Amino acid sequence: MNPSAWPDRPSAGFLKFSPRIFSLLRTGYSRPQLLTDTLSGITVGLIALPLALALGVASIPPGVATPFPSPAIGIFTAIIGGFIVALLGGSRVQIAGPTAAFVPVVALVVSAKYGFDGLILATLMAGVILVLMGLTGMGTLIKFIPYPVTSGFTTGIAVTLMLGQAPAFLGYPASEPPPREFFERISWLFTRLPSLNLPTLALAVASTVFILLWPRYRARLRCDRVPGAIVAMIVTAVVVAWLGWEQARGVATVGSQFGPAAIPHGLPPFTWPTVSLERIRELLVPATTIALLGAIESLLSAVVADGLINDRHDSNTELVAQGIANLVCPFFCGLPVTGAMARTSANVKAGGRTPVAGVVHALTLLLIVLFFSSFAQFVPMGAIAAVLIVVALRMGEWHELTRLRKMPLSDALVLVTTMSLTIVFDLVVAVEVGMILASVLFIKRMADTTEITQVTTHDELETAEQIAHGKDIPEGVLVYRIFGPFFFGAAEKMEDALLRARGLPRVLILRLQLVPAMDATALNALESIVERMQAAGGTVILSGPHRQPLEMMTQAGFIARLGRKNIRAHFDDALVRAREVLATR
Repeated sequence: MNPSAWPDRPSAGFLKFSPRIFSLLRTGYSRPQLLTDTLSGITVGLIALPLALALGVASIPPGVATPFPSPAIGIFTAIIGGFIVALLGGSRVQIAGPTAAFVPVVALVVSAKYGFDGLILATLMAGVILVLMGLTGMGTLIKFIPYPVTSGFTTGIAVTLMLGQAPAFLGYPASEPPPREFFERISWLFTRLPSLNLPTLALAVASTVFILLWPRYRARLRCDRVPGAIVAMIVTAVVVAWLGWEQARGVATVGSQFGPAAIPHGLPPFTWPTVSLERIRELLVPATTIALLGAIESLLSAVVADGLINDRHDSNTELVAQGIANLVCPFFCGLPVTGAMARTSANVKAGGRTPVAGVVHALTLLLIVLFFSSFAQFVPMGAIAAVLIVVALRMGEWHELTRLRKMPLSDALVLVTTMSLTIVFDLVVAVEVGMILASVLFIKRMADTTEITQVTTHDELETAEQIAHGKDIPEGVLVYRIFGPFFFGAAEKMEDALLRARGLPRVLILRLQLVPAMDATALNALESIVERMQAAGGTVILSGPHRQPLEMMTQAGFIARLGRKNIRAHFDDALVRAREVLATR
């Protein structure tokens, strides 16, 4: 079977939903591909196990009341969310589940007054937002979020994640939860250094080094499909049990911190959250942040997957699938779900080419929960912290920090500001301020690219009908050319240009053939100019307007006020009209 030959195309428009697995059912499915997808799904399931376990622990701070231990919540999310997204998603190879990007947001929601029940409701609301975004065709718009914003909060999340895992990495007692504020947490970490647990620190450091070096040596050991995180957790668990460090040296494990039933032998029962209009209003901002972050990470992961398999995902269908997963998971005590870039890439590298691999990945995790969950209680918390710190090291856009001096100052400012706000405050504040900064700088950049210059008989930059070189511009006629989008950021330039002219001409020709689009503020500036010219007995002629500006001016009634005879297709016609006006005065 050749996946690239599947006759499906990304959906566009309103209420379009076309899961990629339907293409598989239409075109048939070969036994060799089934075998490859099954092996890939099992491999990714083994990779997802330690990550889901660790992300569950990292997302729920100690002391927060939950129906199930946090390791189990992470695995429930990977099973249910991974299954739904694979079944309904718009990418053939996307693997979904809990991700490190959500850790700061989830920890913020459950640590505040909302609690775990508030997280469930916020995730449900985020699911609704994602479904609406997908059904209304907003999947393509997410791609236009500026890269400095996404890079800034991704690096900020990585730093926050490492700081969050520092207590477990150093072996600090779980009975002393660290403060939430950044500067207080830094101070707290240093003041608690005398209480660190050396065996835990040794296991954590060894696990980190092992996971980082494992890719270099696994091929020699013929263990290409075995993730280093699994090996590190198994080895450290054996070491702790063999040496008796849990009792003798106080090494914290999943079992000692969460109890022997840290991962139940089955899926959780259906749970209904507490819903009220007041809570919905309170959780609207966190829910929107979860939805936007989930949409960004899912679509970025899908884009990376497209490059790996030479495919094109359906962004709107992917958002609907992510939304449905976030609608279902909370009813089973799950965390927010999104596409996981590392697991998706691992799926592709292992040979996965259809949604079947994602389904098998979820079933593999389910089988582990049903039959092997009791072994998880021996895993030391330091090893889990090591797994997450490696995840943070790999997810951070560290190379962008080395390029700050080479970036435009505005982009560097947005990146550093977003990263700093993510670390010092939280992701909600960082995304809001980052988007505002990026929008303001985009407006400035658009205004800077728009040029408004006076046209003279020496211009030689245009076609024969538009060129001004060698043509007679009558006395009393002033000609200006607008180059670039004519938006509100550039409207003031038009006013300034007329002020520099030292008096209004009898005829003003505005050449718009190089203006692809305009907005209401620019139209308002044009209306002001026309009113001033008409009040002084002058005339404004527009030369060569494109379709979008022309339609906008027509709908606003501007053409009727200006006079249709003062709209000309090109500069030659505009000069003819200018002479007609001058001849009547």
